[in-house]
Amino acid sequence: MTATKWIAAALSAATMLTATASAGDIYMTAAAMIDVESGKTIENPAIVIRDDRIVAIGRKGRLPAPIDAKLVALDGMTIMPGLMDMHVHLMGDAEAGFFDGMTQSVPRQTVIAVKNAKVTLMQGFTTVRDVGDEAYGVAGVRDGINAGDIIGPRIFASGPALGVTGGHCDNNVFPPEMHIKADGVADGPWEARRKVREVLKYGANTIKICATGGVFSKGTSVGGQHYTFEEMKAIADEAHMRGVIVAAHAHGTDGIKAAIVAGIDSIEHSSLIDDEGIALAKEHGTYLSMDIYNTDYTQATGAERGVPEENMRKDREVAQAQRDNFAKAVKAGVNMVYGTDTGVYPHSQAARQFAVMVQYGMTPLQAIQAATINSARLLKQENEFGALKEGLKADIVAVKGDPLKDVTLLQNVQFVMKDGQVYKQVN
Repeated sequence: MTATKWIAAALSAATMLTATASAGDIYMTAAAMIDVESGKTIENPAIVIRDDRIVAIGRKGRLPAPIDAKLVALDGMTIMPGLMDMHVHLMGDAEAGFFDGMTQSVPRQTVIAVKNAKVTLMQGFTTVRDVGDEAYGVAGVRDGINAGDIIGPRIFASGPALGVTGGHCDNNVFPPEMHIKADGVADGPWEARRKVREVLKYGANTIKICATGGVFSKGTSVGGQHYTFEEMKAIADEAHMRGVIVAAHAHGTDGIKAAIVAGIDSIEHSSLIDDEGIALAKEHGTYLSMDIYNTDYTQATGAERGVPEENMRKDREVAQAQRDNFAKAVKAGVNMVYGTDTGVYPHSQAARQFAVMVQYGMTPLQAIQAATINSARLLKQENEFGALKEGLKADIVAVKGDPLKDVTLLQNVQFVMKDGQVYKQVN
């Protein structure tokens, strides 16, 4: 925006605010603001926040503070929209033993999710998508956050992930006489549709499926396709009819391409995507969520945490291929979002992936856009959050310095606001 337009906007906002000032207003100033839609940096921004929304944006000294507004002065800091992580597991404790989760009750895992939700918010992530939990525990945490009972980010929760019998989203550890089957198992198009209806009935507000094998399941080939095209299309159609989006865990080439053509909204991991898959993703507007940091943590700590060699080997086999394919997808201009797989690595380290994304081809701005406006567009919530604009939710984070010059600054967020409420402010 030109200086003339900024002045005009500020004068218009000043007139509006004089007439409608509220005692609960917040007047925020900072050294700079990143406009994630235009990619521009705005010097000396001023923002007026009323309740949970941004009501005016201008320049310090030009946009006046409403009468009796609370001043939040973030001197020397750069502000940007709240960060978003599109692939988390809040029930996961990556610092515990690999099999510990199998011995814990759902109430115990839910308490872990409460702890991780607060940790995640304090890292600057104001919105997350949780893709797979036990017995809707994360949906309960989401509802507790929304009710104000506990602290955490805005959560889109999938509940149990859908998968085929014996696939990555089933439980293949125990012997047959125990008759253990994961809650999300659904075979065949009509059973898969029924399972979508079931998880939505019990509180999910997004859907997760396992289209291929995975790194951390027993006995599955990482690249092997599990759900058929017909099953995936049935799931996508049912979910979209209900107004929710679908994420597909997919490492393997064939499963990735089938999921894209079936209408799945985002492909998680995408490790072995080929050139045709990249072209299909671009053609269909599909989003890729590629967790290209967590292999560092797995390889450094997995053995001591009891991760079986089968899983360590599979992680090694796909790690570099995933990073190389991430670089190809970025160069091709595919829609990309920020997805970490925290729970596989600690939630307190969620921002470490930014640097790896830049190492493998993104600019710092592109990495930030992946974790803000792109993620909001995937969720179909860009008219609610994901940018700093009048009318949107007041989800704002700040760091000292310029993250467009040093993206590692995002590992140390000093200020966190969600829905107009300050949760963290380090002077």
